[in-house]
Amino acid sequence: MPLLVGRYINKIDRKGRVSVPKPFRDALQPSNGGFAGVYAYPLFKDAAVEACDEDYMTRVAESVDDLNMFSRDQDELAMVLLESAHQLPFDPEGRVVLPADLIACAGIDGEALFVGRGRRFQIWNPGTYQESRREVVERIKAGGPTLKLRPQGHER
Repeated sequence: MPLLVGRYINKIDRKGRVSVPKPFRDALQPSNGGFAGVYAYPLFKDAAVEACDEDYMTRVAESVDDLNMFSRDQDELAMVLLESAHQLPFDPEGRVVLPADLIACAGIDGEALFVGRGRRFQIWNPGTYQESRREVVERIKAGGPTLKLRPQGHER
């Protein structure tokens, strides 16, 4: 799957319909005739929504299943990730309908900012994102996280 990168702002209508940016839609098209749309769930560290394709969501569900059965960790992660997720099909114009709970979680009103995150993307209120981004940039400038690139060809 091509990487989801960049930032895009799209209007959201009163019914919660918003166009997913074309580069994201193109990258998310199922190759095997699977679900044509995205899975979306609230972020719990930020006021935003995260979205991904069916393959990524399957990996999330399998990772939850890999935890000890009936453990508190498994139950809590299933609660915050799986039961809060919505399956959002693309309409013929490439739009999805964001449910009211996701719109409220992200404080979206009028415009939605789509932010690429590699294999997934986030949807933010543009003003909230800019403030969060400013704080992150300041932390990184002050000696925050750094990357160590994997050798080429190294699989996860």
